[in-house]
Amino acid sequence: MSKIELKPASVFECFAEVNKVPRPSKKEDKMMEFLLDFGKKLGLESLRDECGNVIIRKPATPGMEDKPTVILQSHMDMVCEPSDGSFDFEHNAIQTTIEGEWMRANGTTLGADDGIGVAMEMALLQANDVEHGPIECVFTRDEETGLTGAFEMKPGFMTGKYLINLDSEDEGQIFVSCAGGCRTQAIFDYTPTPVPEGMFFAKLSVDKLTGGHSGDDIDKKRANANKLLMRFLYMTMKQTELHLIDIQSGGLHNAIPAKGEVTIAVPAGWKHELTVNWNLFVSDVEQEYEVTEPEVLFDLQSTDAADMMVDDDTARRLITACQAVDNGVFAMCQSIDLVETSSNLASIHLVPEKKEIQLNSSQRSSILSARHNMSNTIQACFELAGARVDVGEGYPGWAMNPNSQLLKVAAEQYKALFGKEPIVRGIHAGLECGLFSEKYPGLDMVSFGPTLRGVHSVTEKLHIPTVQMVWDHLLAILKNI
Repeated sequence: MSKIELKPASVFECFAEVNKVPRPSKKEDKMMEFLLDFGKKLGLESLRDECGNVIIRKPATPGMEDKPTVILQSHMDMVCEPSDGSFDFEHNAIQTTIEGEWMRANGTTLGADDGIGVAMEMALLQANDVEHGPIECVFTRDEETGLTGAFEMKPGFMTGKYLINLDSEDEGQIFVSCAGGCRTQAIFDYTPTPVPEGMFFAKLSVDKLTGGHSGDDIDKKRANANKLLMRFLYMTMKQTELHLIDIQSGGLHNAIPAKGEVTIAVPAGWKHELTVNWNLFVSDVEQEYEVTEPEVLFDLQSTDAADMMVDDDTARRLITACQAVDNGVFAMCQSIDLVETSSNLASIHLVPEKKEIQLNSSQRSSILSARHNMSNTIQACFELAGARVDVGEGYPGWAMNPNSQLLKVAAEQYKALFGKEPIVRGIHAGLECGLFSEKYPGLDMVSFGPTLRGVHSVTEKLHIPTVQMVWDHLLAILKNI
């Protein structure tokens, strides 16, 4: 079978250039310089604000000067998830491969979230055959780990009347609202304690879960590595003496954790029961998640003896709290088929130098009061367990504008191009549009993009044919707004 053609060529060429530039969240300096250099080589006004956001302004094509200014916006950073620890995201280029109609990376996140949006803006900036009014191409920094660029952008940096956010993941869907969210961190202080004599030491691990975005994928019944491991520890703690040696599970706050491992000690005479119970547990979980987790790997291995452990009181409180804490969908919207409120237990890491066990979670809701309630629920659970809890400020949601002129044009042009109505909906994830709506109250916004799957994980992939569709749609909006 012949390899699919990468169209539009200019967009994929720009995407290849983007993937050569290291751009981990909070470490986007090379990407900022790359974009500024790109704009200046085209002879376009190219600026960077105090936070590190970049804007490149392109005048209207002849005859389109009376069109309103349109802002095209994407974020320059990417989630950096390797399949192992050997890939250096701060120095190495992302290596891509084609599988049928999909593009993916070799062993890492692809970076199409939101590198493909960046590439579309670059292709438009260098194009000589596209009709458009004045445009402002905006590239924000650190969207993935704090929305820092949008938070710190000062009013007046952007001047357009309309904004098209190119950070959505389902072609044919136009997003007009998003959830707000915040992060909640719980810290258990522990006392290193000598391990009793006569113990069997075991390392339990779960790997190759599907993972995914903790907002957009939270309703897909994907397993959470942290919850699975703590579920087994809670069951075991009820049956025998259990000591916690170490836990390193989960990763980014906005990703459903796909892997984790925990080291424990149980009485040597209980070794057989531990193995039997683990196998029964694995069988149950595989049955529960047979559709969403077909590749999951469970493992139990004996491991070297350890001298020190987490004191038993802290371990008991930690395990009990993690069994009890809410995770997943909490409430659905009453008016449309969309998740309203959710929480994701993202990571659990023992930090020996601080004598702490640090847990990170994120809560989301399209209703501010419901988001506060969800965060309070998580906070209360961990406070009852004796943890120190900090709830972040969070970021706002974006309410639908029922009188959006931009939405009207976007929907009309989509139907004209493809002979069908687009799906107009909200998203249970944070978009920078929520912050823009606070700083620029009159800004008319929509969000769309090509189809992505597995974002924030090593399975991330881009559906190649949808890039052309989104490109055609974007050009039609710019011509007809």
